[in-house]
Amino acid sequence: MELLLKIFGREIIIPDTIVNMWIVTILLIIFAFIVNNKIKKARTDEVPSNFLNVVELIVESIENLVKSTMGTQNIKFVPYILTLALFLAVANLFGLLGFTPPTSDYSVTFSLALITFVLTQYWSFRNNGGFLGYLKGFTEPMAFLTPLNVIGELANPVSLSFRLFGNIMSGGIIMGLLYQALGYFAPIIAVPLHAYFDVFSGLLQTFIFIMLSMIFIGGRAEAE
Repeated sequence: MELLLKIFGREIIIPDTIVNMWIVTILLIIFAFIVNNKIKKARTDEVPSNFLNVVELIVESIENLVKSTMGTQNIKFVPYILTLALFLAVANLFGLLGFTPPTSDYSVTFSLALITFVLTQYWSFRNNGGFLGYLKGFTEPMAFLTPLNVIGELANPVSLSFRLFGNIMSGGIIMGLLYQALGYFAPIIAVPLHAYFDVFSGLLQTFIFIMLSMIFIGGRAEAE
C-alpha cells in the first residue's frame, strides 16, 4: 500500500514498507500506553493478570539477556534493547498478516543498525577520554593497522543491516514466487514455509540483531 503525496507540485511516493514501519511503530506506542495504564491500576495485594505476567516475562528475559551479554553494569541499555527487540519481532512477523515486512526495506534495517553504530561510537568516545583517545583506539595494537580498523568499524552497521535485510527480503521473494507458481493451492502448501520464513526466521533474525547490537555496544561500554 504505497502512498502518493503531492508537495509543491512534485509527486513523492512513500513505499509500503515505510508505511508499514509507521503502522508497527504506532501499534507499539499504543501497546506501551496500554501496559502503562494496566501497571498503574495493578494492585500489589492482587495476583497480576495474564497480560501483565507476559509483559513481565518479556522484560525480565531481555533484562537477563543484557546482564549475561553486556554485564550488570550495562543494565541501562535494557530499554533500548527491549524496544529494538519488540520492533523487530513485530516488523518481521508482519508478513503473516499479508503486509510487506518493513525490514525487507534496506533503508529501515540500515537506520536501525545506524542507531547501534552511533551508540557504539559514543561510548567508545566517552570511555577513551575524549577525541584524541578515541582516535588513538584505531591505531591499536599497531599503527599500520589503522586503515583496517577504520574499515572494520564502518563495516559493522553495513553487515548488521544487510544480514537482517537479506534474510527477510529473500523470504518474502520465495513466498511470492511460491504463491504465483501454485495459485489456488498455495495457501495449503505454504503453511509450513510461512512457519519457517515468517516465524522462525523472523524471530531468529531479531535475536541475532539484538545480540550483535549488545556485543558491539557492550564492548565499548564495559569500561563504564
